[in-house]
Amino acid sequence: MNASPNEVVPPQTLELLRWQFDVTWSLFDYHLERIEPDDFLWEPVAHCWTVRRDGEGTWVPDWAESEPDPVPVPTVAWLSWHIGWWWGVALDHVRGGTPRERSGVVWPGPGEPAVAWLRGLREEWLTALDRLTGADLAATAPFPWQNDPRHTVAHMVAWVNAELMKNAAEIGQLRLQRVADGPSATHRT
Repeated sequence: MNASPNEVVPPQTLELLRWQFDVTWSLFDYHLERIEPDDFLWEPVAHCWTVRRDGEGTWVPDWAESEPDPVPVPTVAWLSWHIGWWWGVALDHVRGGTPRERSGVVWPGPGEPAVAWLRGLREEWLTALDRLTGADLAATAPFPWQNDPRHTVAHMVAWVNAELMKNAAEIGQLRLQRVADGPSATHRT
């Protein structure tokens, strides 16, 4: 789908993208309804990325400017922070605003604060999608491809669906693994 600036994306495209998002969200919400506060900071292996409190009590994610080798296993906490970061930036772009900095995205904490934050992002995204026109969808995407004319805003919406699906599967798998480990599951800090 490489629309020219004078083309519009047919309304069925947004309907299909919205349907795909709704299916993805329902799979994610299955886990959000069952997730426990202790699931967020559970580290299944020694080599993990998570979020940790700094000296002022703010949750700060583990991060490296270049991807380490091997890549650390992310915790549910880190994954939920990561969703908040990339989804927040996608929201900023689709609204035409200045994208937030990664370091400015503060994770609200385990349990209900994180779940409420993620559900709030969903509501913001749905509101933003409802405002998009066919011409908006045909415009060059500002993110995550830095204004590559081969990718439209419709591509960006599809990317959000794919990224959410991937992160939801990762969170679900970690939650299921922790539940399967039972009461003997360890919590590394």
